[in-house]
Amino acid sequence: MKKRSWVLSIIMSFVLLGGVFAPAGSYAAAAEDSTTTYSEEGYSEVDTTEEEPVLSADEQDFLDYMDALVETTVYEKKALDAIGGSTYVTSSNRKSIFLKLNNTAVPNYTKYVSMLKQIKPENAELKKIHAKLVKGSYAQLEGYLLFKKSVSKTKVNSAVLKQGNAKIATGIKGIEQYNKEIKAYAKALGYDL
Repeated sequence: MKKRSWVLSIIMSFVLLGGVFAPAGSYAAAAEDSTTTYSEEGYSEVDTTEEEPVLSADEQDFLDYMDALVETTVYEKKALDAIGGSTYVTSSNRKSIFLKLNNTAVPNYTKYVSMLKQIKPENAELKKIHAKLVKGSYAQLEGYLLFKKSVSKTKVNSAVLKQGNAKIATGIKGIEQYNKEIKAYAKALGYDL
């Protein structure tokens, strides 16, 4: 039986990667359909119902994993929308940046990372790949916390801001590695990302 190929469009991204994880696609069963044909001898009904393929344990675990990731995106998106693009921090916009970080970005990204940590794939390989997403996202959270600390006083603390940028860069590298590995893993299962 030919394995059914579904397309899951996954865009994994974080701060500088440009976007939010947003799977768009379908992995639902084919709709039932039957065709009626007419001829001089009468008519007959031909059943063209397509059976849903049986998923392997790894495929089911992968789809469950992707569904769990979807639930986290609300918090990630709120955090990233609050932060916006890269902003040059000055003493005049320091307070505005602090409020965005304190009230929206940090709480939502904290919830996002917390939810990521709760996702526990069954497959050992998928578990290792997911750990890279958690580690990269946690590094970014640490970067946001450092950003918040750097703008919390009247004068911007550029040394702490620099540390925050380093944490964000570390997080991005981890997330990029995750993206590369999850795409390869999905492809090995027969899914196009």
